[in-house]
Amino acid sequence: MEVNFLASESLGTRSMSTMVRSGRLNIVVDPGVALAPRRYGLPPHPIELKRMSEHWNRIKEAAIAADILVVTHYHYDHHNPHEPNIYRGKTVLVKHPTKKINLSQKRRAAFFFEQVRPLARVLEYSDGREFSFDNVTLKFSQPVFHGTSEKLGYVTELSISEGSCTLVFTSDVEGPSLEEQAEFILQEDPDIVICDGPVTYMLGYRYDYESLEKSLVYVSKIFHETKVKEFIFEHHLLRDLDWREKLKPLLLEAEDCGVKVVTAAEYMGLENELLEANRKNLWEKLRE
Repeated sequence: MEVNFLASESLGTRSMSTMVRSGRLNIVVDPGVALAPRRYGLPPHPIELKRMSEHWNRIKEAAIAADILVVTHYHYDHHNPHEPNIYRGKTVLVKHPTKKINLSQKRRAAFFFEQVRPLARVLEYSDGREFSFDNVTLKFSQPVFHGTSEKLGYVTELSISEGSCTLVFTSDVEGPSLEEQAEFILQEDPDIVICDGPVTYMLGYRYDYESLEKSLVYVSKIFHETKVKEFIFEHHLLRDLDWREKLKPLLLEAEDCGVKVVTAAEYMGLENELLEANRKNLWEKLRE
């Protein structure tokens, strides 16, 4: 199973877009990319805008080469309804557009379906379902909270299995901070986990300390109770420059369990470029 990160926070944009090559299948998960409209009271830096354009082009190229496209929910850093041609002739597996969904995502889903339904070869709801293609199994969780409540809607987690190898993609669980989010990962017993991580950059504001503690407990449980060897932290967590310090005890525990914890950039042998988290510094350098 080959994993290629198309866009992510450690690569410079808001995204979890990932291409997985398993057997003869190319699967692109969440083909979308975005930027924070404001961070530290500042708009995106020109470097961020350039990077987002580069990442979107990379996502489009990967999507054109893909057999299957997956959309775990309808936030714009996870899907882009404005260039629907990437879905033409593809098998498209998506979060249900009207069940277990908040109003904002329901509206976005309706527009997405208008654009994509005429183009896709197959368009299927994925919630709680399992699909098999050429000895590769894609299994989706039931919808779980995007975070710790239904305020931001629901997402589906995804497991991809081929032979004895399993990868789990958490989507936006913000942790995991809840039992049902963690339970899917534990049940799938993955070798590789791609996890969006806790929202530590909003700790004490939109994300509370209790949720962080629960997240640390659940990730520790995953380290101890599954066969995971590679755990990729991304997305929400990588918006925090101090994420390693805040998770230091957990990272030491990972070492004891023989689990390699890395970012998407590190997984691909690249340097981390946390452009959003460094936005203030980027603007200051531009003004010098």
